[in-house]
Amino acid sequence: MVGDRRQLDVAVRAGEAAQPRLTGCRGGAKVPVVLAHGLGVSSLIFRIDTIETNLVEFLVATGYDVWLLDFRASIELPASLGQFSGDDVARFDYPAAVAKVRELTGAAAVDMVVHCFGATTFFMAMLAGLGGVRSAVASQIGPHVVAPALTRIKSGLHTPELLRALGFQSLTAAASQQADWPERLYDAALRLWPVPPGEQCTSATCRRISFLYAPLYEHGQLDAATHGALHEMFGVANVASFDHLALLVRRGQLVDAAGGDVYMPHFDRLRIPITFVHGAENACFLPESTARSFDALRAANGTALYRRHVIPGYGHIDCIFGRSAARDVYPFVLEHLERMGA
Repeated sequence: MVGDRRQLDVAVRAGEAAQPRLTGCRGGAKVPVVLAHGLGVSSLIFRIDTIETNLVEFLVATGYDVWLLDFRASIELPASLGQFSGDDVARFDYPAAVAKVRELTGAAAVDMVVHCFGATTFFMAMLAGLGGVRSAVASQIGPHVVAPALTRIKSGLHTPELLRALGFQSLTAAASQQADWPERLYDAALRLWPVPPGEQCTSATCRRISFLYAPLYEHGQLDAATHGALHEMFGVANVASFDHLALLVRRGQLVDAAGGDVYMPHFDRLRIPITFVHGAENACFLPESTARSFDALRAANGTALYRRHVIPGYGHIDCIFGRSAARDVYPFVLEHLERMGA
């Protein structure tokens, strides 16, 4: 970590099944900023040292008190091996984490930077009544979900339920060199899985990522060291969470794990400044996802609170750890935070 080199790991009580972790790094006295990762990864995506400047270093250098939230989906936590839906993260992890950061810092409210499943569950939490949040930057997704055709097909076929019926409780993107024969067979079969032109890759982990989620990055945006570290950043994701995500894809918007429309009727609870950041080449969630959310929020709460940036040449997670993200993406995060003031 950078800044004053203070690193504080805090286990947060969030229901009986999980203890999310907060890691703090104080860069200054500005309003605390909480960073939340996606599914099947951890806060390492924000602090990976294979790029010249990662997002934590960028924000700390500009005076922000940064807090990394590893919620129950983090591959660094034992809870990631369990079964849970997005509702569980929204109901337990976010309220507990926001309350703990406010307690530790004395801040009246926090700003959020949320990515992918972290953004999905953050919006669920806010629409369920989460307080103590001043503003948010949402990476790649909002309350609406628009996926490419292949993802819609997998969701329409109820692939997660099929996997559960076959005995799978979780899937991992991290390929092992000591894999047993079923995993070797799995990796061999994935060589046939279609990928966009120019994105073919010999990495087994890379192919698993594309199968489980979709192509998540433009290879040209990744340093060789970052590509080589994918097996460190990606790991297990449980089938229950995949099941919930597949339901969101089929519905095109946030619903609870039972399909109930419990979130979208409460757009008044998103009457805070929100900036959407979306990779123009995102093959996981199409830019139309955040475009729909942006338009709907402006219609519900007025135009002044919301901004949206589409980043040319970027996909999904390369907006977080791409080699030039500090030049091409992070300034939009900083502009949002600076507009909020100290």
